Amino acid sequence: MDTRPLGDTGLNPSVIGFGLWTVSTTMWGISDDEFGKDLLNHAFNLGITFYDTADVYGDGKGETLLADALGAHRDEIVIATKFGYDFVNYPGVQAGQRERPHDWSPAFVRAACEASLKRLNTDRIDVYQMHNPRIEAMQSEDLISCLEDLKAEGKIRLYGAALGPALKPERQVDEGLYAVKERKMLVHIIMNMLEQQLSGPICPAASENGVPVLVRVPHASGVLEGAFDETIQFSPNDHRSFRVTTNEMRRAWLDDGIKKLEMLKFCCEDAGRTPAQMALQWVKSHSSIRGIFPNIYDHKQLEEFAATDTTRPFSQEELAKVAELYANDFYLHRETASV
Repeated sequence: MDTRPLGDTGLNPSVIGFGLWTVSTTMWGISDDEFGKDLLNHAFNLGITFYDTADVYGDGKGETLLADALGAHRDEIVIATKFGYDFVNYPGVQAGQRERPHDWSPAFVRAACEASLKRLNTDRIDVYQMHNPRIEAMQSEDLISCLEDLKAEGKIRLYGAALGPALKPERQVDEGLYAVKERKMLVHIIMNMLEQQLSGPICPAASENGVPVLVRVPHASGVLEGAFDETIQFSPNDHRSFRVTTNEMRRAWLDDGIKKLEMLKFCCEDAGRTPAQMALQWVKSHSSIRGIFPNIYDHKQLEEFAATDTTRPFSQEELAKVAELYANDFYLHRETASV
């Protein structure tokens, strides 16, 4: 597996990682812990060494599941987790996918870190991320001082901000630029060939400032895997069902996404890539990226993603064509496309 250095930690995890959201929450229809542990072990055996979770995933389950599955390999893997949501006083999935309250006080953060260390059964967290912070949190000197203290104590090795929620990209640009320019800290963003609102401004700034970037949703919630058509139906507990509740949302995300993928197939046909591998190779083409966490929910899919590194990297010609398509909204809505 291809690896890249992670800041000044001395760690070199695999670029293709494993995000535990799919196996530790109920929002992808996976509720079998043994299946989740088997999938994690298979990922490790394939060479994946970067694992991203959060204390709030399954209200602690995302961390305990990782420890149960790969605890024996702790020194061989890199662990990223997140903090900031108060899931003790606000347990369970919130109605309508609403966010739970944040608490950025040093006392809460220190307690959250200690609890994560215990659930992960480890003495250090490699990447500790603010979970969907607003810019005001990143501007807090008390919070940053707390994180610096945890780093000095060896409890965390690197800290940063996982930006969200997904419906607020304009706000996240400001948050991401503040994080990389003013705080010089790692950022974790949504980025894919169909959603470049954040990567466009943030990745160049991160490269200029020597800041690592982590990426989630590289397949646009499955659209870029090439497995959907216009008739796809999602189960009620699958988070993607929220994205197709109205005709307008369905067209913007799913129907238009399927059409856009067809226009991107030139990146597959002559390069020996599947659509899913194409999507991952495109993200990898950005030098600031240090980890990519696709949504993984079965063994076949995992093996396809892990094999991405055997395919050819993007050429400059391919990158330029993708950039042209994106800049013109793939020529689907010419009345709003740039010229």
